[in-house]
Amino acid sequence: MKSVLVTGSAGFIGYHLSLRLLADGWRVIGLDSLNAYYDPALKRRRLEELERHEGFTPVTARLEDPGVLMEIFGRHKPARVVHLAAQAGVRHSIEAPREYVEANLIGTFELLEAARAHPPEHMLLASTSSVYGANEAMPYAETDKADTQMSFYAATKKANEAMAHSYAHLYRLPVTMFRFFTVYGPWGRPDMAYFKFTRAILEGDPIDVYNHGRMQRDFTYIDDLVSAICALGGAVPGDTPLGDHDSLSAVAPFRVVNIGASRPVALMDFISAIEAACGRKAEKRMLPMQPGDVPATWAETRLLRDLTGLDLETPLADGVARFVEWYREYYGL
Repeated sequence: MKSVLVTGSAGFIGYHLSLRLLADGWRVIGLDSLNAYYDPALKRRRLEELERHEGFTPVTARLEDPGVLMEIFGRHKPARVVHLAAQAGVRHSIEAPREYVEANLIGTFELLEAARAHPPEHMLLASTSSVYGANEAMPYAETDKADTQMSFYAATKKANEAMAHSYAHLYRLPVTMFRFFTVYGPWGRPDMAYFKFTRAILEGDPIDVYNHGRMQRDFTYIDDLVSAICALGGAVPGDTPLGDHDSLSAVAPFRVVNIGASRPVALMDFISAIEAACGRKAEKRMLPMQPGDVPATWAETRLLRDLTGLDLETPLADGVARFVEWYREYYGL
C-alpha cells in the first residue's frame, strides 16, 4: 500500500482529501498543528473522524519546526505529497504577517528540503486564486502574469510557487501547484464568509456585505475540489506541454493548475442561496471593500479538463444546502 503525506490534514480541505484517499486505498500520514487560527475543537473533531480509519497515521506538529518533515519523509517515504498546511486568510495577513512567513515560507522550505532528501513520485502544493491579485482580464489563466498580489497572504503563496519551481528545476522533483478558488462545503472554515453568513442568519444577526455586494466569486464545492486534486495526483508533469494554454515549465517538471468551477457567482446570489437553505432572510449591512480583497475571481479550467477530464459540476444551491444541513447538525440547530 502506497503512502501519501497530507499536510494540514485536520483542516477543511485536508480532512476531506484524507477521507477520499483512505477510501481509495492509500495509507495517509496526516500532519497538522491544530493551531488556534480558528476553533481548534472543530479541527480535533475532524481528526477524530480520520483516526477511525486504520490507514491513517496522525502527526501533531508544526511543519516549520526544523526536522519535523525530514523525520516524516525519512520514516514513511511517501510516494505522493499534498501540501495544504498554511496560514490562511487575506485579512489576518495584514494583522499578523509574521505567522505567514513562518508557516507559508519557512514551512514550505522545510517541506522542499525533506522532499529533496527523500524524493516522492509527485508533489502537489496548494496555491490560491489570490495570486492573480490586481489582474483584471478574466477568466484567470495559468499562463497569465501574476505579479501584483494584493495581500501578504497572496504574496507568500506566489513565493511558494517560485520556491517549488526552483526545487523542481534543481532536483527534478515533479511538482504541481494548484490554485484553488473559493472553496465551500460541510466541515468548512469558520473564518470564511459563507460560514459567518450562515451563523448570523440562523441566529438572527445582521451580516456584513463588503463592497456593497458588488463582488463575484468562482465558488468551488469541496467534493469537486477533492476529486480534482486526486485526479491531478496521477498527472505527473512531464516534458511535453498540452498546448499554448499549458503552464508546464520549459526547464522543470513543474505545472500550475487552476481548480475552480469556472462559473463566477454574484455575492448577492450566493447570499440568496444561503437564505433559501436556512429558510430565513438576512439583515444586510452594506460596507466598503476591505483592504487586500479583490472584487471578482473566475477560473479558466481548460488545463484541468485536459489533464483530468473533469468538470466541477456541483450546483451552487445543492452545495450550499449540504453545508447548511451539516451546520445545523454540527451545532445542534
